[in-house]
Amino acid sequence: MENIDINIIINLLTVLAIAAAVAGFMAGLLGVGGGIIMVPALYYAFSVLEFDILTRMHLSVGTSLSIIIPTSIISTRTHMEYKAVDFKMVKTFGLLIIIGVFAGTFLAVNLKTPALVLFFAFFSLGVGLFFIFFRDKLLENPKKISQLIKNISGLLIGFISVPLGIGGGSLMVPFLRTFGYDIRTSIGTAAAVGFLIALTGTTTMIISGSIIDNVNTPFSFGYINLLGFIVFVPITMVMARVGAKVVYKINKKLLSRIFGCFLLLVSVRSFFEYYNLT
Repeated sequence: MENIDINIIINLLTVLAIAAAVAGFMAGLLGVGGGIIMVPALYYAFSVLEFDILTRMHLSVGTSLSIIIPTSIISTRTHMEYKAVDFKMVKTFGLLIIIGVFAGTFLAVNLKTPALVLFFAFFSLGVGLFFIFFRDKLLENPKKISQLIKNISGLLIGFISVPLGIGGGSLMVPFLRTFGYDIRTSIGTAAAVGFLIALTGTTTMIISGSIIDNVNTPFSFGYINLLGFIVFVPITMVMARVGAKVVYKINKKLLSRIFGCFLLLVSVRSFFEYYNLT
């Protein structure tokens, strides 16, 4: 890190700031927490800073979760103003989400960086295709979700979210849409669920990195990098509110298409990164 030129640092901060603005906007707009943007951006930053390849993706995932905490709060509060958060659904998922997060943390810390990157790539591809090709075939009126389905889904969403460094919105939104929930209610509810995932995931990634794995990366607390957190948080908090307000002024179909196309781009970039690592 000592040999990095000041111009590289400036460029790096610029890239992070732009990524933070996009992530925050997308968090409010799509209820995804912004993690699906932040993880690749943070990974790039940690690569430039030459952080240990063995923990680089883990730091990206953990830091992303920590950033989602304030972002999801702002996004949820904004959606609440439009009465677009189903707190009964959030309460139902609560404990199961947390249990899933604990299990997901165990998986994340035991996977190597290439495996985490590949996991992220396939996930982005699947959700992107879902929103582009299948969104219009979903139910238009809410359908009752059985308790068993809620239990299984809650565990899976919490479990998968941590290795991906996301707030669960990329899973929660399509889940609710499948049962006929309005896209805006799905996004608002996903933002609230994202807070539970991010808070629990951040805690477990700190404990795993600092106590169990004894990570000594500069400016980091466990698997949470403080520099990434400081750069992202103020920008994402502002942009999350902007994105949440735009939801109510944009066409539903266009919103889904934007989400899907963006995820496909992220997926392609992640596959390239996996190829470079292997």
